[in-house]
Parts: sequence; C-alpha cells; structure tokens
Amino acid sequence: MKLRHALLPLSLLAALPSVAAARGLDVRDLIALDRVSSPVLTADGGSVVFAKRSVDNEQKASNALFVRNLRTRDAAPPKQLTPNGWNVNSASLSADGRTVYFLSARNGSQQLYAQGLDGTTPRQLTDFPVDVDSYHVSPQDDRVLFSAGVFQDCGSDLACTEKKLAAIKGTKASGKVFDSMFVRHWDTWNDGRRNTLFVAPLPTGKAAGVKGASALSATLAGDAPSKPFGGNDDFAWSPDGSSVVASIRVAGREEPWSTNFDLYRFDAAGKQAPVNLTAANPAWDAGPVFSADGKTLFYRAMKRPGFEADRFGLMAMDLASGSTREIAADWDRSAGGIVLSADGSTIYTTADELGEHPLFAVDVASGKVDKLIGDGSVTAVDVAGNSVAITRNSLKSNDQVLVGLLPAAGQPIGELRALTPAAGDVLKDVSFGDFEQFEFKGWNNDTVHGYVVKPHDYQEGKQYPVAFLIHGGPQGSFGNGWSYRWNPQTYTGQGYAVVMIDFHGSTGYGQAFTDAISQHWGDRPLEDLQKGWDAALKQYAFLDGDKACALGASYGGFMVNWIAGNWNSPFKCLVNHDGVFDQRMMGYATEELWFTEWEQGGTPFAKPANYEKFNPVNHVADWKKPILIIHGQLDYRIPVEQGLAAFTAAQRQGVESKFLYFPDENHWVLKPANSVLWHDTVNAWLKQHIGQ
Repeated sequence: MKLRHALLPLSLLAALPSVAAARGLDVRDLIALDRVSSPVLTADGGSVVFAKRSVDNEQKASNALFVRNLRTRDAAPPKQLTPNGWNVNSASLSADGRTVYFLSARNGSQQLYAQGLDGTTPRQLTDFPVDVDSYHVSPQDDRVLFSAGVFQDCGSDLACTEKKLAAIKGTKASGKVFDSMFVRHWDTWNDGRRNTLFVAPLPTGKAAGVKGASALSATLAGDAPSKPFGGNDDFAWSPDGSSVVASIRVAGREEPWSTNFDLYRFDAAGKQAPVNLTAANPAWDAGPVFSADGKTLFYRAMKRPGFEADRFGLMAMDLASGSTREIAADWDRSAGGIVLSADGSTIYTTADELGEHPLFAVDVASGKVDKLIGDGSVTAVDVAGNSVAITRNSLKSNDQVLVGLLPAAGQPIGELRALTPAAGDVLKDVSFGDFEQFEFKGWNNDTVHGYVVKPHDYQEGKQYPVAFLIHGGPQGSFGNGWSYRWNPQTYTGQGYAVVMIDFHGSTGYGQAFTDAISQHWGDRPLEDLQKGWDAALKQYAFLDGDKACALGASYGGFMVNWIAGNWNSPFKCLVNHDGVFDQRMMGYATEELWFTEWEQGGTPFAKPANYEKFNPVNHVADWKKPILIIHGQLDYRIPVEQGLAAFTAAQRQGVESKFLYFPDENHWVLKPANSVLWHDTVNAWLKQHIGQ
C-alpha cells in the first residue's frame, strides 16, 4: 500500500536547445525493459553477481544470473552465468567466492542449486517434496537454512505436507471452517500452512540432492519469514554456524492486529528450545545480522506496538548480556536494512529522505550518519572489502547495477561505474520528461515537498494538461524513483505534465511528519494537496490548471474518493485504483487489522465516529466529476467490494463512470497484458476528459 537527480532547474532546461525524440515512454516500453536486481559481491570485492529479468516477444518473463569481473576496466558487458531457460532467483555466494547458490524450479519444484563462478554446469543440492522459498547457506558451506510453507504439526516430515495437500485436494466438499484469523492474507486464502525454518546438510562431491531436513521453528506458531513479503533478511546464521536468529510474530488469535515480531535464537542442531531475545520490546524487531565475531547482533526495531509505519531504529545487542542500545537514536529516518562492514564498524543502510532514497553509512560506535549516495533511489546494496555494489533508479531510468569504491569516513562515494544500461540507453527513440522538486507551506505551516515532471515533448510557452498523482501507503512517497506500476513518465510520454505532492504522512521527512496522517486521512493531507496544487500552478506556468485529472491507488484511491465529494472543482476527471470507499466496512473486511485500527484510533465498534469522520461513502451526494474505478478480485487488503460500491455510487448518482475489473490481480496489477490494458484504459480516460 505504499515512487521516489533533481536536475537543472526547469528555467535553465527550457533555455537549452531542444532535441526532439520520436516519442515518449509507453507501457509497452516498461514491459520490454530488462530488470536488474540483487547484486552480490565476492568476499574480495573482485566480482559481482546480479539477477536480470527479461521478457520475450510473447511477454513471458525469465530470470538469469550475470557475472562481471570488476578488476578489468574494459567495457565488456556482464556475462550470463546460469543456463538459458532455468529461471533462477535468490543468488548468494560461497565463502571462497567460487560458487554461486541459487533457487530454480527447473525440475518441477523450487530447489537449491550450486554452480561454479567459472560457468560450470549447475548441480541440484536439494530434492525436497516442498518448495524452498528462501534460504541461507551456512558460513561453513556445509548446511542450508531454508524456509518452506508446511503444516507445522508435520514437524520435520516434509513429505507429510505433500500428503496433506493431496488429501485436501481429493476431498469432494469444498468448504473450509475457520476458527481464527488470518482467514486470508494479501491475495491468498489460509490453508493452514506456515512459513517454517529447516536445516539440512548439503551433499558433497557428486552426491544426489538431499531429501530430508530438521525443523527449527515448527514449535512456534508464527511465519518465518513473515507473510506476505518477508524474505531471507528475516533470518541469519551465526558466524560459527551453531545458531540461527529469526524474526517471528507469535501472537495467537491476536496475529491480525499485532506487529510484535520478536527475534528468536535457535540451536542449529535442534537440541535446545528457542529463546526470545527481544521479549522486552512489544513492537517490531526485524532484520538480524551478526557481527563477524558472533558477539553482537544488529537489527532494526520499532517502538510503538500496532504501528507498521513506525520508525525503524538501528539496534545492537550484546549477546552475552542481552543488553541493547540504539546506534543512531537522533537520526530521524527509518532504516531500510542492514549491511555490515567486515570489521563491524559501519552499517550501510537506505532510507527515504526528502523525496529521495539514498544510501547512508552509520558509524556503529558514535552513531554518526553520512550520506554516501544522495540522488535517486538506491534499491539494493552489498559491500565487500573496499568495494560497493548497488542498484539505483530515478524518475528518468529504471534500476542499474553500479559499482564503486567505499570512501574514507565522512566522504561521499566517488565515481560509480554502471555495469548495466539506463532506460535511455536502451530506448534510444524515447524522450523522458525532465523534473524538478519544489516546496511550499502546507498544513500547520510545515514545509511540504513535491515534484513536477515536464511532458516529454515540452516546448517553452506552451501549457499542458496535468496528471495529479496521489501516492498510497499512506506512509509512502512519490519521489525520485522508477515504478513499473505508477510511473510519471508514462503520463509525460502521452503529453501530460505531472504533479506529485508528498503530503503529511509521507516518509522521509521525519517521523512526526509521517505520524501526522494517522486519524487525519481527510484533512491534513487534503490541505497539503490543495496548497501544493496552488503552489505548482503559481511556480510553473506550463501547467494548465483547467485541464487536470487526479489519480491515485490504495490510500491515493481513498483520497480520490474523498476528493470526489470534498474538492472536485479543479479536476475534469478522477481515477481511483483499489481505493477505500467505506472506512467502516474496510475496518471489518481488510486482513491486517493493525493498519486500520492504528490509522483510525481503534476498532470500528469501539471508535465508530473515527471511521465516519473521513468516510467517502458519506459524501457521495456531492460526487460530480467523471470517475474511472479499477479493482482486482484478489485484493484482500482493500477488498473488491470497495471498488464495486464506489462504481455503484457513481452510477446511481448519474456520474459518468467506468469500472475496470481484474479477476486475477491483487492490490497491484502485475501481469504484462493486464498492465497494458490498465495503462491504455487510464490514458484513454485522460484523453477523453483533458485532451492530448
């Protein structure tokens, strides 16, 4: 439910000679672009392995691993490592850097494979009757810690889960009785399986893939990693391989309204009961990382139970005494992850900041924070020796893999070498809209930031219709970043200007700014949007304020519904994707109850007035502007009935409206053909009402 270099000022850009490209960005360009991710460095920093997703002419995606020797300074492109057609993911490297591990469903189920970095034939290491969902190979390269979705009462018997699923499938009755929640989560109904951690030995030599494993976390009624988006950053090996630490929420019937994830320590041999290391903190503890000597555990922690958008602070725990300390307590940003330097003196992390998503270095001893890379959005990072590898995107390019050398303390990173092309290098006949960040005084006279993006074919002295984009979350940000779902360049590519406001509730402006939206969904952010719209029109004469459409998804979709009844005068049309229409029913029908209960200040039966205060359903009589409503059947975060109800409201009121329905999409639109339909439908709606 949650878009992020500022370039030359627009006034200067306008004075430069224009070079007209043939066309602007189209959704079909988005789909065709390769997507790179997850760079991993060898321990000596001499080579980097990364993943690349490619789409063929039939819009079928495949994933492969590529490798680049960083000691050579030639312009040779990275080499594909894994064989064609294997569709691999989740690369990691052996301690000596000679072997790459990865997951692939090459033989029917997703299992662990190993391949020499020199390109030898991959070898299957596991042959379990269940999929390996995520993993870490032990520091000694002799065992694998992995997660799998199983029935926990099966214990270490992996085949038991397969048998139970077969029995369920063979039952003639389709009904399912539930006596606790989650009944469903994100886009999946609960069938009783939980993500559970196992340990298995790895085969040596040419031995066949291992078939058995020992359960570690089956005695804890919680998912490891968490659902629906947890990964292998939720668990970690100790350096000596004797123990494992994992972030798990064990909350019983309170699970749907609890954010109390704790760090549990497991004996890797399974001889001792798990120990809760963070029982004293009733809020979220996440992302365990051991120091090289195994004496310190680094992790991230929130302080307020029930609030998923609380600030993640960086923590250090002395494992001998159990004492903890926050490393950079005065740094008013929420850490996005932990990558530890080899000597344990520095944490590398990313965080939202003022419409960017930079890379920071945090000194463990002093808590001093230095910004290493400040422009664009850093989406992944790895360090080894004095080398750093990242992926970074911006409003004008998708992710690139870049490498460089770590600087001296307090200095920014110097030259970064791109190993993969930017979008403009691939799409040579496409021009991208230039952009600029601006600021104004919003609610409470606070400084609020926004971005304006020019049409790709901008001409000085001309006015352009505007797509006014409203981000979701609501604790999120539309800033200097690239998206495959809500990308401003797909609008500038059609000849529109784009305005985006990071209203109160957005991330990267301090936790108090983020907190300001809770229980204020319809007043403080609306004031920011109104003042931001006025400020943009005053600052940028090329914006045609009489031809504008407001668009948003999730919370942004709620705000479009709210605007429809409370501030519809500036807009010729509206687009609501998966937005909340009825706050009261949202409180009862969504799955992660902690979200609505925090945002509205309690349950809908204990605080009914809070749910009605900013409830779009109560303002339907004032709906006037044409509205396009989009929803997916598999959206269990904001159920499809919210979209259907909004469409019914518009139709019953006689408001011009359309409903785009996806029976096979969740809160997002992910399938390539559906994405094309989404963009074509939205663009046609805009063209109908604001031209171009």
